[in-house]
Amino acid sequence: MALIDAPDRDAGGAAAAPAPGLGELFVAFAKMSLAGFGGVLVWARRAIVEQHRWMTADEFNETFALCHFLPGPNIVNLSVVFGARFRGIPGAIAAFAGLLGPPLLIVTLLAVLYAHYGELETLRRILAGVSYAAIGLLFAVVFKMLMPLLRKRDPVAIGLLVAVFVAVGVLRLPMPWVLAVAVPFSIAATYLLRRRAA
Repeated sequence: MALIDAPDRDAGGAAAAPAPGLGELFVAFAKMSLAGFGGVLVWARRAIVEQHRWMTADEFNETFALCHFLPGPNIVNLSVVFGARFRGIPGAIAAFAGLLGPPLLIVTLLAVLYAHYGELETLRRILAGVSYAAIGLLFAVVFKMLMPLLRKRDPVAIGLLVAVFVAVGVLRLPMPWVLAVAVPFSIAATYLLRRRAA
């Protein structure tokens, strides 16, 4: 995949940063994974969009949406897609290794410790507190990812968002069936709206 040649503009008008190198990809994703107790998405968006400005908010949302349709964990897919976008296969490997390498070592060590000390009540309370913090961070990043969509005031996109939320979250319909209907509808609606605007 080709490198990005010209900097994009984000929603605030600031120029995007130049494409990251392999070392930068590894270190950035390693920092995300080490900061991301309970979930890396919050830190990934913050680092990619706000700190480094490697993507705009819309680009991040579109890339993350694509990662939902790929097999495997979304954030792992994001690391591979993001790394490949800027540095091809070596970039995908660097971002993937940065995301999974440090946590793998830490989790292996924690598994050994938990096998010996897992019955302690204090440890259980600490883990419960961490899980509540992770839920709060997840809600925060969902709100941030939703803002570009709400700013555009696109009735079709907002209507589709609400319909999918109701279908999956309220009616508990199977996600594959909901996506089988929502994805073609979304693509067709976007195509028709852009064709009409042109």
